[in-house]
Amino acid sequence: MGIKKAILVALAERDRPELTDEHLDELAFLAETAGIETVKRFVQKLPHPDVRTFVGKGKLEEIKQQVESKDVDNVIFDDDLSPSQLRNLEKEFNSGEKKELKVRVYDRSLLILDIFLMRAQTAQARSQVELAMNQYLLPRLTRMWTHLERQRGGTGTRGGSGEREIETDRRNIRYRISLLKDELDKIDKQRKTQRKSRSNVVRVALVGYTNVGKSTLMNLLSKSSVKAENKLFATVDSTVRKVVIGDIPFLLSDTVGFIRKLPHHLIESFKSTLDEVRESDILLHVVDISHPFHDNHIEVVKNTLAELGAGNITTILVLNKIDLVEANDEVKLEDLTGYYRQHGFEKVVFISAHRKDNIHSLRKILFEEVKKKHLNIYPNYVEGREFVFE
Repeated sequence: MGIKKAILVALAERDRPELTDEHLDELAFLAETAGIETVKRFVQKLPHPDVRTFVGKGKLEEIKQQVESKDVDNVIFDDDLSPSQLRNLEKEFNSGEKKELKVRVYDRSLLILDIFLMRAQTAQARSQVELAMNQYLLPRLTRMWTHLERQRGGTGTRGGSGEREIETDRRNIRYRISLLKDELDKIDKQRKTQRKSRSNVVRVALVGYTNVGKSTLMNLLSKSSVKAENKLFATVDSTVRKVVIGDIPFLLSDTVGFIRKLPHHLIESFKSTLDEVRESDILLHVVDISHPFHDNHIEVVKNTLAELGAGNITTILVLNKIDLVEANDEVKLEDLTGYYRQHGFEKVVFISAHRKDNIHSLRKILFEEVKKKHLNIYPNYVEGREFVFE
């Protein structure tokens, strides 16, 4: 099988046009993570998406010509498509009598869900992603669904053709959604019981935009071997490790990375996993300081945390990857501390998890915060202990 190729499509950002290329770079990275090579990008300036086909008629014809000339099998849109837009675009890119769907149309949410489906390792994570996928695709059942069912290994039987097949799929998917919800409710109850048993230990959660180095930092602080790689959503399943700093134990969890426009169904399905964040005592908000739009990433994470009800948890801002910042800019890093404090971050530290730079300072700040929470749990704790560095 040859390499899957894609054309990316986006509307220009009206408020911050400089973000358009950044968003398409991120979409290309998502496609690469899903095993798809980007061969062309299209950007159109429109006040709002075309109701029928998202882009205008002229731009659509340009895209169709490139699809044919470059033998493209995927067209990926940077925003979510309505069910009718998805159906219309599939017809436009697959005109004529074809037994197989040649060109598949993806929107951002479907691409992210596909990646989560590939990344999920535990039974819980697989069920969470499958539930989100089914809920997202239910109103969008088209010829694409037939292909995706074969690709992923469908759960239901098929019968008839055309509309009858889609109706059969709808019944099967609704039944599957019901089963998955029941299964996840049981897991959620088990998780709540487990978390209650850990209520006498301080809990710290790593949060941040996807691919900022959370898993690398997790390995560094906990001396473990959590999977860390330069791909989006390398971590889907939450991982919890016991860590001891200065004779005080705490639990450190590595959670799924956030991203702009994270599908709503995915957030809902991952509720029990994201409870690790919601019920934490301290958050380590990890940021890739070398990214040109890291300020935008910080806002995305802050907004997502607020949406989860975790916006008021004590947070340490960890600005990672200082090794990737140009040498003549490094002197400016500490000057940025005041800027971030003005924007609500009282505790700020610059590190390189890869090079292990300034981890000493991070551990000291983390120890002081863990100590405060620990004393709330155990008020008779003796405070005269030395801070131990390893």
